[in-house]
Amino acid sequence: MISLAAQSDLYEIDNIYNQAIKHGFQTAHTRSLNKDERDNWFKKYSPNDYPLYVFKKEDKVIGWLSVSPYRLGREALSETAEISFYVDFSFHGQGIGTKLVQHCLEQASKINKRVFLAIMIEGNEGSIQLLEKLGFEQWGYLPEVINFRNEIRGQVYMGKVVY
Repeated sequence: MISLAAQSDLYEIDNIYNQAIKHGFQTAHTRSLNKDERDNWFKKYSPNDYPLYVFKKEDKVIGWLSVSPYRLGREALSETAEISFYVDFSFHGQGIGTKLVQHCLEQASKINKRVFLAIMIEGNEGSIQLLEKLGFEQWGYLPEVINFRNEIRGQVYMGKVVY
């Protein structure tokens, strides 16, 4: 069910991400990314250190999780990564996000990541509760840094040391 993403998955990954943009308060993007932007985004991921995972049901991507560098270029932070995860709205509440994050945590030593961060928009309670259930804690809060469609919100930094 969970595998590394392929270029052929990008269309479905985009559709899920665009749901989050439209719904609001799940990403700081306010517009859909164009094909070139998404192709460049996809090329940043590699299975050995910064993977992009997809959750498929009957060969259809219904959720995904990305592992991204935290403060790229700062060598002392190379074992720390940021995760982002999104699930098709039709499949919310079915444990897919939990399975994606659990899978990522299980792969930590394989991809040489000791610490994971998730940066959430204040009010995204579903994702915050999911992370807390998996042992993440709130490590930081930046008040009023988000202006999403004229609504001001903060960012919540959730973190977990894996090993």
